[in-house]
Amino acid sequence: QVQLVESGGGLVQAGGSLRLSCVASGRTFMGYAMGWFRQAPGKEREFVAGFSWSGINTDYADSVKGRFTISRDNAKNTVYLQMNSLKPEDTAVYYCAVTRRNFGPRNIPLGIHEYDYWGQGTQVTVSS
Repeated sequence: QVQLVESGGGLVQAGGSLRLSCVASGRTFMGYAMGWFRQAPGKEREFVAGFSWSGINTDYADSVKGRFTISRDNAKNTVYLQMNSLKPEDTAVYYCAVTRRNFGPRNIPLGIHEYDYWGQGTQVTVSS
């Protein structure tokens, strides 16, 4: 069993930055693919960024490429999402998720149904 706790959300002006954290307990991230997702009001939850289980590969949604960076600290069992140049359309609840399933050492699953464990989410609000 894996417990995930996100933090770091808040209210920021457009163009600003935030860094989200996701701490895992119960088991380490190592050997698990993981992802950041977000869900805006009235919209479906969508993939934002993720790591393959090997940690070698990362992937980003087109809407955040060049602005967001995912990273991990295995010693702290923590994954981060650095978000720069934030836009009002980035406003959403952000979730981290982990999958136990093996999609291959370089693949990053993009679908919400491919993940087994989810955090409670952290709200990010970007004002214009």
